[in-house]
Amino acid sequence: MTKAELRIVAKDVRAAFVSSLTSAERCAAAIMLAENVMTQLNNASVVAVYLPINNEADTLPLIDRLAGMAVQIALPHVGSRQTPLRFLEWSPGDPLVGGPLGLWQPDPAGRNIVPDVIVTPLLAFDVTLNRLGYGAGYYDRAFAALPEARRIGVAWS
Repeated sequence: MTKAELRIVAKDVRAAFVSSLTSAERCAAAIMLAENVMTQLNNASVVAVYLPINNEADTLPLIDRLAGMAVQIALPHVGSRQTPLRFLEWSPGDPLVGGPLGLWQPDPAGRNIVPDVIVTPLLAFDVTLNRLGYGAGYYDRAFAALPEARRIGVAWS
């Protein structure tokens, strides 16, 4: 199967799985995700995290926990396919603007910050933990530009 074909299958499988969960199960999974990620931060001062779309694993409880700590939160900002992914400083309650792909992101005039940790949405992963993203390469280019940043991939198992 090609990566494009794998993406179609993975999206369909994920959508079916997420729709099979009760609200309580989705909430419990989001809390467990937050707890697991919090154990991996290793004194990070800037954590990049995403706002979930399209059946992605819910990071809102994680964002709530980060907001209660002395940690700066960064959200990804997507401009165009030709521009690199930026990480902009953000706090819960700050305004968000609509972006490509159905994203909600900080205003593009926001302050760029360099994350110590990048919490990354995955479409899928394999048994050797290779990630499958959406195919635009935004995070791949960000990882190349920020090789020292710890990467935490998030997906439904």
